[in-house]
Amino acid sequence: MATVNPPRGMRDILPADKARRERLLAVIRERYLAHGFDEIETPVVEEYDRLHAGIGGDNEKLSYNILRRGLDAEAIRAGADDPAALSDLGLRYDLTVPLARFYASNRGQLPAVFRAIQIGPVWRAERPQKGRYRQFVQCDIDIMGDDSARAEAELIVASLDALAALGLEGASVRINDRRVLDWMLDAFGFAADERPGVLITIDKLDKIGPDGIVAELRERGATASAVEAFDAYLRRPQTMEYNPYGEAQIRNALPENAPDEIVAHLVGIGEAVAAGAGSDAEIPLVFDPFLVRGMGYYTGTIFELAHPSVSYSLGGGGRYDGMIGRFLGQQIPAVGFSLGFERLADLLEPQSDAGAQAIVLVHDADVPLAELIAHKTALMEHGRVRLERRVKNFKGLLDRSAADGYTAFATVSAGAAVGALEIKPLA
Repeated sequence: MATVNPPRGMRDILPADKARRERLLAVIRERYLAHGFDEIETPVVEEYDRLHAGIGGDNEKLSYNILRRGLDAEAIRAGADDPAALSDLGLRYDLTVPLARFYASNRGQLPAVFRAIQIGPVWRAERPQKGRYRQFVQCDIDIMGDDSARAEAELIVASLDALAALGLEGASVRINDRRVLDWMLDAFGFAADERPGVLITIDKLDKIGPDGIVAELRERGATASAVEAFDAYLRRPQTMEYNPYGEAQIRNALPENAPDEIVAHLVGIGEAVAAGAGSDAEIPLVFDPFLVRGMGYYTGTIFELAHPSVSYSLGGGGRYDGMIGRFLGQQIPAVGFSLGFERLADLLEPQSDAGAQAIVLVHDADVPLAELIAHKTALMEHGRVRLERRVKNFKGLLDRSAADGYTAFATVSAGAAVGALEIKPLA
């Protein structure tokens, strides 16, 4: 007998939780729209070759592929070692690759600088664990066609505004630039072909510390002199002086002679974010020279959303100027920010609309259908209404209704006047 459980790593979402999630999404969507972004929708399925073009990092290995139609047993056996021979489509593993394809396909109908919202499910063949699912919702905003610091600033301000509207004050953004990382690794003396592996190791700094990083780099066989230089940099004397986000904080965190152009770009983002936060507020940015982010398509600024109440990131993103050019044959600057909706949904309880009514009409079995519909229609002008036939366990019925988000109830008998029902709170 087939199991009735959903596939591992996927969930059934009950009505009350679905309503709660939709309220969160409505707040996020409303704030993004207020910042001038436009919502789009792309298919959940993309071509196999696009999903495996070498721009999705490790997520490409987690892609769910769709078997080609019409394959017989012989063709399946022949292609057993070649997924590309068996699949021509796949489920999207993020919203960025589909967006790049969307922009390349529809560019003629879009403004020169396009600000996009995408909210929808994605699929990855993850190992299921707490907080990590195989199907989950992403909330993305992206800006295409703007290579200035304005784009990053707009994304950061809009994302922090969405979190504040959800009631999560005090969030900050860790920020870095892939060009800074490349410059640092070059300055230390790491060869170009070993840098991807070095970055994978550096990305573990928070987990294994400087000693662990240096030990792993040596185990990797990285250039010995470069490892020594990096080790000395990690252990350099540092003052306890506090510097808010700005040029001093950035330069103090980097080796000497950091590229002026990149530093100026990061400083400009901070100045713009500060303007959005208000003149009296501290800039909610922290420069982190060891922030890596694993996606292979990032080319410039990268960022992650942090909050003091949790140890993990609540979102992130970065600039991916090279991706759209793969589809369009012309380089288009692009940068995006994605909120980790599942983590936010586990963390937050949305504010309820105190003025909205959600009423359960508990009716006797002999109430004519026409009367029930008349009562329901009259009350729907003021909110949500559900019909329930009276049962012996009346309290259980009301408790279940409250769990489903209903706030009031009324009992209906045959012949009751429309508009004259006594509405009582469920709480």
